[in-house]
This record gives sequence, structure tokens and C-alpha cells, in this order.
Amino acid sequence: MSTVVKTQKRDIKENAKLRNSGFIPAVVYGYQLETQSIAVNEKDFTKTLREVGRNGVMKLDVDGKSVNVVLNDYQMNVLKGQIIHADFLAINMKEELEVNVAVNLTGTSVGVSEGGMLQQPNREVTVTVKPSDIPDSIDIDVSGMAIGDILNVADVREKIDFHIMNEDDYTLATVTAPRVEEETEDTETESVETTTEK
Repeated sequence: MSTVVKTQKRDIKENAKLRNSGFIPAVVYGYQLETQSIAVNEKDFTKTLREVGRNGVMKLDVDGKSVNVVLNDYQMNVLKGQIIHADFLAINMKEELEVNVAVNLTGTSVGVSEGGMLQQPNREVTVTVKPSDIPDSIDIDVSGMAIGDILNVADVREKIDFHIMNEDDYTLATVTAPRVEEETEDTETESVETTTEK
């Protein structure tokens, strides 16, 4: 969190001009801060985001004041792979907050070794955690899963160091049986009529 991303106030009518000038239109709100329309330097922001991660805490210089924030939401230009708008949530470093954290499935399940298919219906869980303890991802071992097994939050809740907000039946992984392609034999015999020209 050593890097402080500088911001500037913006006119919401000039978003296109800001993007062309190397800035990302944004908004910041939350703890001890009124909602403000701002712009952040794209290079500085991208560099900081790469350093702290999607859920990491970063500092914004808002009107000369250093504010601890997390990236609450963002919009992407999919074609260019660029963030075109960002929402920052100002936070109290001493209070827990709810964040979505990626779930990383580890290990090779028994079922997959037997030909089954591992599927991940939900790739994130919501946890409550202090800002300084936000993980980049949560690893969940699926090596013990056999064909037909379903792994829900209830199965891992006690094994995770963070309080998971999702319901017990929130599915994280399943191992389905291998697809068997049924070979359909064509039993119909095509009759070929041979005509003899006389």
C-alpha cells in the first residue's frame, strides 16, 4: 500500500475526453467520505492494481487526503481489455467488510482420474474479513471427490479461515460421470434398385 494513486475531480460530461487523455473516470464513496466523481491516472492505477490484486487495499489521494479504498466494482472494454470506469469504496481498516473472493480448486479428484468431469458452478464466495486480511483467492482441495460427489459451502466452512456468508447449499464443485456417446447403428437397409435399360 505504499503507492498512492492520485485523483482529480471530473465533469461527468467529459468521460470520453478523460479516457483519451489516459485517465479512468471513477467514483469514490464510503467511510467518512461524501460521494465524489473523480478520475485516476490509468497507468498508476493499473500498476497499483497489479501489485495489490483485485481485492487488495490501495490508497487514493482525494483532495490532498490519503484514503484507504478497495475496488468495489468496475466496467471493462472487453475488446481492448481496459477498465473504463471504476467504483472505489472508502473503508475503515479496523472494521470487517464483505468481499467476493475467487475459489481456486486444487488437487486432482478421484472421480476425474476415473474419467469423470470436474465442474465449478460458482467461482466466488462472499466472506467477511478485515481489509488487511483480504485473500486473493481461497484454495479448496477436491482430491477426495468421487464421481457423483457435490462439494457445498457446508463441506468446507470449518476448514476456511474466513467467515463465508453464502448458504450451506451453495455449490462449489461437482464431479459428473463421463459422457458416454451412444453409438446408434443404422439397421435400416437401403434398397438399391437396379434398372436395366433395354
